[in-house]
Amino acid sequence: MTRDHSPSSGVPTPSRRLVLGATAAAVAATAPAGRAAEPAPAAVVSTWDFGAAANAEAIRVRAGGGTALDMVEAGARVPEADPANHSVGYGGYPDRDGHVTLDACVMTDRGEVGAVCALEDVVHAVSVARRVMEATPHTMLVGAGARTFAIDQGFETTNLLTPEAEAAWRDWLKTAVYAPRPNSEVDGLRGGAADHDTIGILGIDAAGRMAGACTTSGMAFKMRGRVGDSPLIGAGLYVDAEAGAATATGVGEDVVRVCGAHAVVEGLRAGLDPTTACRRVIERLARLRGTAVARSQVALLALDRHGMAGGFALQPGFSYAVTDANGRTRIERAGALFEGP
Repeated sequence: MTRDHSPSSGVPTPSRRLVLGATAAAVAATAPAGRAAEPAPAAVVSTWDFGAAANAEAIRVRAGGGTALDMVEAGARVPEADPANHSVGYGGYPDRDGHVTLDACVMTDRGEVGAVCALEDVVHAVSVARRVMEATPHTMLVGAGARTFAIDQGFETTNLLTPEAEAAWRDWLKTAVYAPRPNSEVDGLRGGAADHDTIGILGIDAAGRMAGACTTSGMAFKMRGRVGDSPLIGAGLYVDAEAGAATATGVGEDVVRVCGAHAVVEGLRAGLDPTTACRRVIERLARLRGTAVARSQVALLALDRHGMAGGFALQPGFSYAVTDANGRTRIERAGALFEGP
């Protein structure tokens, strides 16, 4: 029976700065003098700089014979257990009533899906989402039902509200003003009081199969019961064996409006490269919403079935981690439609 673990269980959480420093050195060491090295096909990609640590765990699982689903689940569990990451899992900022609620989903290229929304007291929402997929006839469980299911499946309960997150919430209560900042997920590698979303991770295993996962504690100080794009198949995540996979980050309400991840995958199916497929959807969102998204961030990340990765965003600052089958990681800075707020 699977057991959920809190960070105190001894499961290591890699230092983000250590991972980023090591991978930057590895990339520099492999590039021939005078010209850029041709990047190897990606085996795993994830949103934001802190995705490098998630990718490293996913590649470790891949090297041990794990499936694409094993890879993305293991990778997503890294930020979920990191109390310094205030946009995912343990240590995530609470809703406006002081409750930390988690959303997550998983999907394979065979159309298998599982999701949880507004899950409380369980660190690894991504693993509960996988269990929904494997142990129920359903695709999504929410709220108290998701929590009860997790406990029945043997997941341990943990208080997700850390002292640091609680202090930030109490400070926010002094004004109770919500104003999301673009790219707050990686502001100082720790985030800030207006964090939102998420980590999305996409992988290809040694057999060429694909899977993806998306997990989040959602917008900081959101209304109780709010759910964004992250657990919604077709919005925050979509995987297709014929074309590839995509995931989203940023303001989830706007991702939902354009069915972001599914729209990107359909672009891949039509023959677009990953970056262009992401850009087309961002442009569509901007046409749809106009000035309503002028100061918001939405970013999309895609991985085609051949291992080509690409991303694009509304605002500058979106980064993503790309790792090949040998564990070499590079951090890419995505292009953006706007110059910035």
